[in-house]
Amino acid sequence: MTTTISTRFLLLAALSAASACASADITIGVSLPLTGPASGLGIPMQNAIKLWPATIGGERLKVIVLDDATDPSKGVQNARKLLSEDKVDILLGSAATPVAIAMADAAAEAMTVQLALSPIPLPPGKDAWTFRIPHSNDIMAEAVTRHMVKAGVKTVGVLAYTDAYGESWIGALNRRFADRGIKMVAPERFARTDTGVTGQAIKLVAANPDAIVVVASGSGAAMPQLALAERGYKGKIYQTHGAATRDLMRLGGKAVDGGYVSSATVVVADQLADTNAFKPEGMRFVTAYEKVYGPNTRNALSAHGWDGFLILDAIVPVARKKAAPGTAEFRAALREALETTKGIVVTGGVLHYSPDDHWGYKPDVGIIMKIVDGNWLLEN
Repeated sequence: MTTTISTRFLLLAALSAASACASADITIGVSLPLTGPASGLGIPMQNAIKLWPATIGGERLKVIVLDDATDPSKGVQNARKLLSEDKVDILLGSAATPVAIAMADAAAEAMTVQLALSPIPLPPGKDAWTFRIPHSNDIMAEAVTRHMVKAGVKTVGVLAYTDAYGESWIGALNRRFADRGIKMVAPERFARTDTGVTGQAIKLVAANPDAIVVVASGSGAAMPQLALAERGYKGKIYQTHGAATRDLMRLGGKAVDGGYVSSATVVVADQLADTNAFKPEGMRFVTAYEKVYGPNTRNALSAHGWDGFLILDAIVPVARKKAAPGTAEFRAALREALETTKGIVVTGGVLHYSPDDHWGYKPDVGIIMKIVDGNWLLEN
């Protein structure tokens, strides 16, 4: 009799555990710069994440968002807490490139997928568990270079962040300039926390290149362009996709009018031809986001926050067939699903991740927008 009761007890315990496992939440850990120099990137992403539905494929979502304050050490602290204490199934972040790079090691150690919300450059092999949501700097540099060639630009100055984002962009431009007859002159750098770039602007204006590329992001992108305008620079000014927000126009005013910005198509989704394959998903996001946050609040950064859900919506049902949330097997299955699921449609293109490509986009998806009277105008 004791044996029978004991067996029943074990059977009931096993069934209870299986039931709990079957209904376990999918836990998503997010680290964003909600304060600090990159808060203009993190806040729009958080706004989009707030619009995520409560479930994916019938599974409840538990989303934990932490502020990394644009600080790599804080980002690592957040990542380790989310991975070890909260046992997240997947890690998102950060919107700031240096922070996202720092988080990548923690994700790899925990064998948990990181969906990076910035275009982080990682050495081969270091991104085994990291997949990028934004377009690469190479893709956007290609769009910028194509536009420059059409405009007859021959010499280019650069004013870039003195961090991984800035250096990655300089490298991406140089790789394209060599065979396009374009020469980089007077590359200058500044820190994200700098409040002025007077010295750098004077040197660039003195060099008088045909165009200058400002490599900055969010609200920090306006200050360099203002400095160049104040010193009378009359050539073309290009901004990177990190600056594709209305903070640039709000802070830069007339000084940024006529400038060019590389971007994902979602920012000007309503200007795309109806035949454009990226328009439907882009417009779905724009409609949903601006219904809550108001007209013209869209930007590529908020779109990447929404893209995180679209990616999860594609891979969670695949991974769920192999394992239950909260397990190492489920985390491994998510990684496998990312590398094998083709054609994940997001707001700014179609992702085709693979074991050898954790970027996903084709090289021709970047566009150039022109700022005209405080609005975006699609250039190509």
